[in-house]
Amino acid sequence: MNSRVHTRILQIAKREVFRIATRPLYLFCMVIAPLLCYLFFTTLMWEGLPANLPIGVVDMDRTATTRSIIRNLDAFRQTEVVAYYPDFASARKAMQQGKIYAFYYIPEGTTAQALASRQPKVSFYTNYSYLVAGSLLYKDQRTMSELAGGAIGRATLRAKGATDEQAMAFLQPIVIDTHVLNNPWLNYSVYLSNTIIPGILMLLIFMTTIYTIGSELKTNTQQEWMQMAGDSIGVALTGKLLPQTIVFFIMAVFYNVYLYGFLHYPCNSGILPMLLAGLLLVLASQSFGVFLFGLFTTLRLALSTASLWGVISFSISGMSFPVMAMHPTLQALANLFPLRHYYLIYVNLALNGYPLVYVWQSVAALVLFMLLPLFVLKRLRTTLSQYVYIP
Repeated sequence: MNSRVHTRILQIAKREVFRIATRPLYLFCMVIAPLLCYLFFTTLMWEGLPANLPIGVVDMDRTATTRSIIRNLDAFRQTEVVAYYPDFASARKAMQQGKIYAFYYIPEGTTAQALASRQPKVSFYTNYSYLVAGSLLYKDQRTMSELAGGAIGRATLRAKGATDEQAMAFLQPIVIDTHVLNNPWLNYSVYLSNTIIPGILMLLIFMTTIYTIGSELKTNTQQEWMQMAGDSIGVALTGKLLPQTIVFFIMAVFYNVYLYGFLHYPCNSGILPMLLAGLLLVLASQSFGVFLFGLFTTLRLALSTASLWGVISFSISGMSFPVMAMHPTLQALANLFPLRHYYLIYVNLALNGYPLVYVWQSVAALVLFMLLPLFVLKRLRTTLSQYVYIP
């Protein structure tokens, strides 16, 4: 009996390999699209952080001190002073036109007031329509303002006879020693690519799984498929999805080797646990795709739902906004997305280097996703037996 089942599975798998080989859409969704996304997102953030973001300067004081401040600001890696403007209105217009992301405003008399300890005010304006650029430039401009204030204060204290050590103790009584854990380079690609790339692969698996089942109905070949499976829906699905499972797992192995082996992203747990996580994500995604098709039994509706579910996964997984800061309802709903559990596995294993036992809950959740087709097998079998495709 077992040998007969294995034979049926292999026959269906061979049939599916032929269908994949003769339809370019499968090749694109299973191989070309994942590879293009891998290269696109990693090269987009190749340097880790954006560099040389354009800003403008309005220097109404025009002294050696303010010119020194501007040169030091331009020396920051993320900041590049590209234009000088005669007044506030001109700089604001340039920022509104998108020529610069921010500008630094130094009013007249800044140097004289600083030397007289009158606390002059400088202003900096950033365009937060571009969140990353605005945040980075705000940080650089604020840092430069604090450093300039400290330099002027130190010069004043020196003039009054204080030593450098005494001046620094007065200007900075508490020294902050910062240690960035797991990603000391503050590389945005480490934060994002490790979740975006698996998330895109997950979305492609959703779509491909649903399409490959729905195409049987669309081409009216479901009877042939079920006859090859001995009218067993379990055998039919296993044989049909087996070739795709192998290809998608190869794609998962590739991005793990690419990220952790070639790009040398942090992987403190070793690559084998992450390969296991990739396999679980592939199987959970395929099972979820089968569940959606069995639930809706309509190709268009199932594909639309899968697209929506996949896109929402990027926001609710926790990579861009912490789940713990979301509304309690959304915190509970986050558990319904496979990418959320993969993200927790990645953070705890690759970044923190914890043993696999510490993420057993996330592993169990992905295993539960793999059991979802059991709830729709009967409905799916009925659909394949009786459904008539209506274009």
